[in-house]
Amino acid sequence: MIVNQMKPLNHIAYALGCLLMPVALASCSVIDEDLSGCEPKPEPEKSSSLTYDLQLVTNMTTELRTELELKMDIDLAGEIRQHLSGIFTDFAHDVDLSFYDTVGDSVLLQKDEHIMDANQASYTLNLPMREYMHLAAANVVDNELVAVSNDNRCHRSMLSQVIRDTIDSHSTGLFTARQKMEVLGDVSQHFNVHLYIANCAAGLVIDPRDHGTLDDIRVFSTGFATGFNICDSVFQYSQWPPIVKTTLVRAENQKKGAFLSVTFPSKEPASAGTRNVIETEEPFIAQPGDEPLWEFRVYVPHQSSKTRGETTYTETVLRVKEPLRAGQLKLIKCWVGPNSEVMTNNPEVSTSVTMDWEPGLVIEN
Repeated sequence: MIVNQMKPLNHIAYALGCLLMPVALASCSVIDEDLSGCEPKPEPEKSSSLTYDLQLVTNMTTELRTELELKMDIDLAGEIRQHLSGIFTDFAHDVDLSFYDTVGDSVLLQKDEHIMDANQASYTLNLPMREYMHLAAANVVDNELVAVSNDNRCHRSMLSQVIRDTIDSHSTGLFTARQKMEVLGDVSQHFNVHLYIANCAAGLVIDPRDHGTLDDIRVFSTGFATGFNICDSVFQYSQWPPIVKTTLVRAENQKKGAFLSVTFPSKEPASAGTRNVIETEEPFIAQPGDEPLWEFRVYVPHQSSKTRGETTYTETVLRVKEPLRAGQLKLIKCWVGPNSEVMTNNPEVSTSVTMDWEPGLVIEN
């Protein structure tokens, strides 16, 4: 009897199950749709951004005002400023960015090159989490005399000048930077990198007086660094530095002119010890050394020799005891004497004269 009474209940349960099955299936479908919408979203990728700006520290304006203060020299000062506008500038055309390991052999881990065309620019870089030593160099691409070399190792990376007996002047203002960076993995970071100038300029301002013209006078400079270690901010010097050609710059309708060269800096006086290129507190005031640090070599043809068809020269070597530093413009004023020698009143410049100089180098016309 009990069994017979349970049969209707089984039928009822079966019927209810059939009725509820579509609802359950629909519920599963809804649940599936909800789950697909609740998948975790990927976290935004962490990155490092770097802002680069050029810090131009120079005495050009002060030097022009001091050495060319006379009214008659204003136009010449303007021509010099224009000629050096691509050197003493806060504008970078290109920038080379290198990131190094800070342990072991300080190997290169990542390198980026950009066309900057500005005095400030920001770049976003995806750098793996670690500590880096970062080196940067700007305005190297268009400078045919200087290139970044040995950059596969941090402490060997250099601005290297071509090795020749005689070279032209640098054609761009070169800037470098170095900075330690610790890149974290869980945050976005921003770094400011300041680039400082690494080359400089010197000019010999000559009044020809009775010589008449500057067109046949040839001027060279020498005694400057041949390379720059970017990481350590130290200049490298050769026992036989190259002879650097100068460019004559003058104002219209003026006899006086300036022979300009753009180079790496000279050595410091022995008493000064080492000096970091980034120093900015009175960076161009220096005590002269006991020995000459760099020099101009001037070749003036004898007027009388031209009439005989055999040009002979007087060589004057002007040796400078004050250092020429990165970012600096140094002008030395002088005049041509009666025997084609070059003379100056600058107490920190010594001169030696060879009256009938026989060419030991090629004087280019």
